[in-house]
Amino acid sequence: MTSSSFSGHPTNSTWRDQAACAGEDPEIFFPLVDLPAPGTEASLARAVCRRCPVIIACRTWALDHGEDDGIWGATTAAQRRAIRRATMDPAPVAGPRRGEVPSVSEDP
Repeated sequence: MTSSSFSGHPTNSTWRDQAACAGEDPEIFFPLVDLPAPGTEASLARAVCRRCPVIIACRTWALDHGEDDGIWGATTAAQRRAIRRATMDPAPVAGPRRGEVPSVSEDP
């Protein structure tokens, strides 16, 4: 979603000039409920995003800048929060629990 009212400016804003949402009603990109269910404003906005040539640049900008409102790059705010959590938190490494003896494989 492009908007002149969002805070922060990307260093390369040319992707915004090519966005499919330019000229669309901004209200659909900032729905009261951002559930991606069929027929909702969020699903309408995401449909615009899916035909956008700069969907990845838009999504990346929103993720990099912590954009927590609206539909950006076909993602809802909740989806972007989940992406940020998944990319920031390394997966825990499974290991022996306290008091357990690690198993050792024996080669024949």
